[in-house]
Amino acid sequence: MWCDNCLLLLPLRGGAIAWGVVMFLYSLAGGIFLLNWGQYLFFVFPEWQIYGGIGIGVAVSAALSILALSNRSYIWTRVCKFLWPFIIVICAVRAIIMIVELQRGKDKIQWECDNGGQLWTASAEAGYETSASFPSGFCASGFSSLNAAFIVGLLVDLVFQLYMFFMVWRFQKRLEHYSGMKGPFYGVDHVYVFASVVLDEFHPCLEVAPCMAD
Repeated sequence: MWCDNCLLLLPLRGGAIAWGVVMFLYSLAGGIFLLNWGQYLFFVFPEWQIYGGIGIGVAVSAALSILALSNRSYIWTRVCKFLWPFIIVICAVRAIIMIVELQRGKDKIQWECDNGGQLWTASAEAGYETSASFPSGFCASGFSSLNAAFIVGLLVDLVFQLYMFFMVWRFQKRLEHYSGMKGPFYGVDHVYVFASVVLDEFHPCLEVAPCMAD
């Protein structure tokens, strides 16, 4: 028995594209934030640039997934399916290191907040200061809230990546399944069955042929 929509919370292709758009936007925003303001939170050069670069990389991977799904490209879908496991592992390692480094630097972050958002003295002397000033909202919320927000955000990011990988994998399997089927099915030409791939923007329960016996 083959089921197109098993374990799916969203319509496969349309849902994966929407999921990818959300991932692209928040990953790009997070990467830009770390590249511009990361030196206020992390104090070993160039760790904030590495973290920000990884965020940009996630955004690029999400964009590639969106394009692959939009064009129903089997080759690029396979490329994305190959990339996501590596990205997930890299981001999991990044999340652990970022959480540890935030804890190590909490006194320095508190000093920056107590001194009007100035960059930590050693970082300023090393030339890490830029024209971007430390956002006052981070100091107003306190370090505990900042730390909790980072932890939750990093964990949610990993969940998003895992589900994106799952949907890309499911879409690849759908393409493989229907491309290998021979018609007619129940007196209907195989083009009708393949329409389940074309019409998957609808709700998962509205597939043309959601389940087909082997």
